[in-house]
Amino acid sequence: HTAMRVAAVYRCVAIIAGAIASMRLPVYQRTDNLDGRQRIPHDLWWLLNEQPHPRITAAAFWEFIVASMLLRGDGYALIRRNVNGRPIMFEPLRYNQVISERLKDGRLFYAVNDNGRTFGVDQDDMLHAPGFGFGLDADGCHGMSVIGWAARQAIGIAIQADRFAGQFYGSGAHPAHALKSAKKMSPELVEQLRSEYMAKYSGQGITGVPLVLTEGLEVADISMNATDAQFLETRSFQRNDICIAFGVPPFMIGDTEKASSWGTGIEMMSLGFTKYTLQPHINRIEQELNRKLFRGASPFVEFDVDSLTRADSKTRAEVDRQQVGGSQGPGWKTINEIRAERNLPPIDGGNELYNPTRTPANASPDQP
Repeated sequence: HTAMRVAAVYRCVAIIAGAIASMRLPVYQRTDNLDGRQRIPHDLWWLLNEQPHPRITAAAFWEFIVASMLLRGDGYALIRRNVNGRPIMFEPLRYNQVISERLKDGRLFYAVNDNGRTFGVDQDDMLHAPGFGFGLDADGCHGMSVIGWAARQAIGIAIQADRFAGQFYGSGAHPAHALKSAKKMSPELVEQLRSEYMAKYSGQGITGVPLVLTEGLEVADISMNATDAQFLETRSFQRNDICIAFGVPPFMIGDTEKASSWGTGIEMMSLGFTKYTLQPHINRIEQELNRKLFRGASPFVEFDVDSLTRADSKTRAEVDRQQVGGSQGPGWKTINEIRAERNLPPIDGGNELYNPTRTPANASPDQP
């Protein structure tokens, strides 16, 4: 909670969790072809994509799981099953509700606290999305929290910088200062001068009381101002360190001082962020879902990553044309597959792959 009050942390977590929550989780069936697959209707689609729990939408559910994974190291959700063992609900659990323990046979066992009632849960009935480095902790039951391992110091400094900024600007952006007099002043006159000065120049939030120096006394700098302390540079460095820890490019949180080295254009930047930041988290979640919900090679779920890496409309149109065989080469997608991606209804004859070496059935031999 303290770390999330830092704008850079909040934005990094919101970007990663929001990106994963925005992707659909279709259910696939493997086909006879090598690595072939096709989407199928499945009872779990509603839980995974619309409403995993009566009080929460799927988007909010996945944001909760991913945020818990990033901030705490683990995201938990209890799998509620019916009498036949089929999942009917995913109940999100806060980190402090769950205690995990590794049994002698290597399996994990979870103790869940629900409003003062504690009950045990086998690992097959707990969706456990761990962060990077799962099992490297002392008990081998948890993932590594980003803020607990990689960003602790950067976040701590950022918090102190925010507090200093509030105090600095709350006091009128004035550093500590002194009033000098070449002549000796009585204690009563010193206090009167100080009181009159404070009454005239102090404002809301200004708490600094000036020194009064008499008889020609000189004073060096009493406190560092924002420039001397390289205040702005310090805050920029901490934002950059936090972004490094989370794997989010600084420009994605609004830090335009840092140039992107991931190419130009939304497509290239989205591709880099998806490949190097999102994909490791996605892989862990997919594998956890497949081994707990399906327990076999087929069916299976897989996030629709293409929805994040789609190009602009002009480039996408050219890609679609190439996919259906627009350059007189064999197509690797049908027209109806392309139309489905654009949320358009299928058309007659749109399920055939284009092959320039095959003569259409209704064409004469003399036709090209």
